[in-house]
Amino acid sequence: MQQDEQFFTDLVKQNKSTIYSVCYMFSNDKDEVEDLFQESLINLWRGLPAFEGRSQVATWVWRVTLNTCISADRKKKRNATVPLTMDIDLFDESNAQSQQAQLLRDRIQRLQPFDRAIVLLWLESMSYDEIAAIVGISPKNVGVRLYRIKEQLKKMN
Repeated sequence: MQQDEQFFTDLVKQNKSTIYSVCYMFSNDKDEVEDLFQESLINLWRGLPAFEGRSQVATWVWRVTLNTCISADRKKKRNATVPLTMDIDLFDESNAQSQQAQLLRDRIQRLQPFDRAIVLLWLESMSYDEIAAIVGISPKNVGVRLYRIKEQLKKMN
């Protein structure tokens, strides 16, 4: 048990930014991102005994985190609520670079969850083979889907 705890601690330290990045792409709300992050950690901990090492640890972390976020996104759409808004701008829009990043993020969030996951992995400079291993499709299918996603992003207003 002690070894599992140490392995998990190291796993979280090494993959914290990856887990957070995935969660961030699935929500506009800071509290919801934190909830997704926590839920991902719970799912990683629960899944640790079943991890057989057939893939790289980072690939497994991506897959668990993406599945957690996609599941939460589906639940959220089924149980749609009216969000409470505050008059606080959480993002600095004072420079062109942050405006471009916000525009890209807004467009990516309008994609279907599976397509959003593929784009996120591609933006992390992962190879088609790595993306395919994480999302469970062939590398060729990754290329086709990315082409279609890019076209879809270009057409968005």
